[in-house]
Amino acid sequence: MDKSIFVRFAVTFAVLIVAFFSGWPLDEKIKLGLDLKGGMHLVYDVETDKAIKLKLDRTGDDLLASIEDDGIAVSDITLDDRNRLKVVLDNESDIMEVKRIISEHIDLNEVADMSGGNVLFYAYSKAREETLKEHSVDQALETLRNRIDAFGVSEPSIQRQGETRILIQLPGVQDPERAKALINTTAMLEFKLVSETGSIDSAIEGNIPSDLELVWSYETNLEGLPVKKDPFLLEKAVRLTGEFIEDADVRIDSEYNQPYVSLTFDGEGASRFAELTGKNVKRRLAIVLDGKIHSAPTIQERIGGGRAQISGSFSQEEARDLAIVLRAGALPAPLRLLEERTIGPSLGADSVARGVKSIIFGFISVVLFMMAYYRVGGLIADFALFMNLVVMAGLMGYLEATLTLPGIAGIILTVGMAVDANVLVFERIKEEMANGKTVRAAVESGFSKAFLTIIDANITTLIAAVVLFQFGTGPLKGFAVTLTIGILASMFTAVFVSRTIFNMILSNRKVTKVSI
Repeated sequence: MDKSIFVRFAVTFAVLIVAFFSGWPLDEKIKLGLDLKGGMHLVYDVETDKAIKLKLDRTGDDLLASIEDDGIAVSDITLDDRNRLKVVLDNESDIMEVKRIISEHIDLNEVADMSGGNVLFYAYSKAREETLKEHSVDQALETLRNRIDAFGVSEPSIQRQGETRILIQLPGVQDPERAKALINTTAMLEFKLVSETGSIDSAIEGNIPSDLELVWSYETNLEGLPVKKDPFLLEKAVRLTGEFIEDADVRIDSEYNQPYVSLTFDGEGASRFAELTGKNVKRRLAIVLDGKIHSAPTIQERIGGGRAQISGSFSQEEARDLAIVLRAGALPAPLRLLEERTIGPSLGADSVARGVKSIIFGFISVVLFMMAYYRVGGLIADFALFMNLVVMAGLMGYLEATLTLPGIAGIILTVGMAVDANVLVFERIKEEMANGKTVRAAVESGFSKAFLTIIDANITTLIAAVVLFQFGTGPLKGFAVTLTIGILASMFTAVFVSRTIFNMILSNRKVTKVSI
């Protein structure tokens, strides 16, 4: 046997072995997508307008603290219905100093208004609002990805759709309601001081001072629903937020054997927490999550070390989910559920069975046709087709790709396309033999002349597959993945493997014809 043929056979055999072991066992290496495994399909809309309001509201709290630190009396800083910060000063003479302090917040622009000399209005520019909206969607996407990864879902799909929508697919989720609660929790954690002067009874009747707010604590009833428990009057100023949390984990209270969430602040957060607790010893500090008070302990002493805890009537699962959302960070804006579909595992199993049958029947049909029409050449093409499927499985296993129903369609399409290159070569060989060339010369000419056509056809299809993967959504991506892998595999098997077998046959000088 010619040395070059031996090398080509060695390469073919090596690729076959590597592909086999890369994809084995298939059920562990290749993950099933949502449409095959069952699970949840959710589409959320990020309410970006509310993201701007939340950002402005927090900016107002920061401004209030900065202005008061300079000894300037401010009646109120509130957000009006036109998304503007309204700054009301006690003394009109402080306006220039206040403007100087606010000018350090470069995101804010002063807005002209005829309300009066001691009132200032500030808002974001249109360009800044658009940037904040864009960032809020990106941040929501990253936050949701972190939460779902921590939740333990295998092969989730989290993608942006359009300007403000996020598509989430969770294969194999067993508890849909828990997953939705984890996704949709804003997780806005705030530390606020309990008022020492306001009247709870008066506040419940609607008489709430402008610098205070009425917030309720909640408990879970026997039906598992939250119900109001105790009202608190809190100072509106946010003393610390969850953005400074470095870690959150679940621990068990040794005295009451109840789970609680332990918080660890980063360097800046630890410093702020120590300062907050040091200045407010013997006062109550409310821990507010998404507008609900979880606890309001009395500060006994300055707390250093950057640690705090959230306790309440938690189950182990509730405490774990709370720790997940706090570690992942707060959503920049609420999410609105636009679409929800749940796919049962029985439907997924039926799809898998039908998909496998389609691949088997398609493979057998192509094999029989090639054998009947091209005889010996057809057998060579069939071997190349079999090797193509093995290489495809190996590549998908190595990449740990997710197989979807459109992905199965891509495999079936590849089965048909894989022999297309052999058909081109065989028809070219038949033309060359009809022109009087010897078998050896016809085979050589057939592969050489068909090569550029094969490359051209496969490259153009590959470009389309890459575009589908880049810009398509979940189902299209699944189709594009298997189609791309199939094209790469078929280019190797149809050209390299088929020619290797032909060369081996023709290495016997007694061969004067080939049945094609």
